[in-house]
Amino acid sequence: MATSEYDLVVIGSGPGGYVAAIRAAQLGMKTALVEKDQSLGGTCLNVGCIPSKALLDSSEHYHNAKHHFAVHGIGTGTLKLDMKQMITRKNDVVTKTVDGIRFLMKKNKIDVYVGHGSLKDAHTVAVAGAQAAELKAKKIILATGSVPSGLPGVNIDGKRVLTSTEALELTEVPKHFMVIGGGVIGLELGSVFARLGAEVSVVEYADRLIPGMDADLGNELKKVLQKQLGFKCYLNHKVQKTEVKGKQVTITALDKDNKEVTFTGDYCLVSVGRKPYTEGLNLDKVGIQVNSRGQIEVNDDLQTAVPHIYAIGDCIRGAMLAHKASDEGVMVAEKIAGQHSHVNYLCIPNVVYTWPEVAGVGYTEQELKEKGTAYKVGKFPFMALGRARASGDTDGFVKVLADKTTDEILGVHMIGPRCADVIAEAVTLMEFRASAEDAGIFSHAHPTFTEAMKEAALAATGNRALHM
Repeated sequence: MATSEYDLVVIGSGPGGYVAAIRAAQLGMKTALVEKDQSLGGTCLNVGCIPSKALLDSSEHYHNAKHHFAVHGIGTGTLKLDMKQMITRKNDVVTKTVDGIRFLMKKNKIDVYVGHGSLKDAHTVAVAGAQAAELKAKKIILATGSVPSGLPGVNIDGKRVLTSTEALELTEVPKHFMVIGGGVIGLELGSVFARLGAEVSVVEYADRLIPGMDADLGNELKKVLQKQLGFKCYLNHKVQKTEVKGKQVTITALDKDNKEVTFTGDYCLVSVGRKPYTEGLNLDKVGIQVNSRGQIEVNDDLQTAVPHIYAIGDCIRGAMLAHKASDEGVMVAEKIAGQHSHVNYLCIPNVVYTWPEVAGVGYTEQELKEKGTAYKVGKFPFMALGRARASGDTDGFVKVLADKTTDEILGVHMIGPRCADVIAEAVTLMEFRASAEDAGIFSHAHPTFTEAMKEAALAATGNRALHM
């Protein structure tokens, strides 16, 4: 078995792991990346962020052609859906993206080992598989990501009861697509199939959709999805079990009055969150602990109980977001190199790629109330924006939360067109601790969707919004 020595060995090639490897290589470290799958990029690039956005984009084109082109004076004739071609395109997008990561590994002279990586001892990573090796490392980063969570009584068979991985491979449009969980993954994939003609029902335990985000966003998204795509949303429902008979799936749940209700469809997506993946790492062999949620315990520098072994991304505390993992990967690589780096977790945005898009950063209004922080609110609807009316995307709003005394922006939450991109402005403002007045003063090109950010900030400074 080959033995090689490295300054840094990274286990896991998702957005946290491969970015950490690149930054370490840029800083002059001899770096190796270990990945258990043949394809680099982890969940995000292969069965998560990238393929889901490809299908969201394709389904949006189809839906617009079917429902919205005529008002623009565009005739489509006989519209035809080729689901197999849609999946082929999605797979092509994934392949090109993954190939890009492999190119970056070569460009940065990072050695890639395909096989299951585990800790043989505190300074040795054992790679099992066809490319078996032992890698001696001065530093190690664990970036092993996460896998879909399940529910008691819900048997995920991968055929009728699916995770997002199987849902992304469907080559037929379901008649009735049922979703357990009203979070990001469930609503995005539900949107895909609703646009293509499926009836979609969402069964959610909480009292609103996207319960981890500002309540106003979840309430507005529910209205829009019901209006635009005919979503049926069943909130305050606790799923008890699923049963499959032939090509039919039945969900049994308890409603808010503890009354048993059932839902029947041809496919059921289970999207109730994700859990850290640390299987086979041999953490206990070197004295690394996991908490009750299965997350690897780390300090503020993302060091484990063994100081030269770090952990980042979905396998540690915090939001399970690709960009959060990437930021942590950069921070750890720079700290290993002796630089002063940090991640401002308050300024990591969260995005839902439905249409309209949903995005938020900073404190939610509910969190500010719980903290007892005195705050003020500025809100501006896209309906009042010229650019939104021109494109026909008038649903939603931008909401700015600012400190009542200092006017510092504490949080920004938005639902509307291109909010996944607009939120970057809010992140920048918050990183520089700008005030709502600052955001309202800065010039914004007209007509643009970002003007809604300016107007909401003006509204927060004392009802100064100009177009409302």
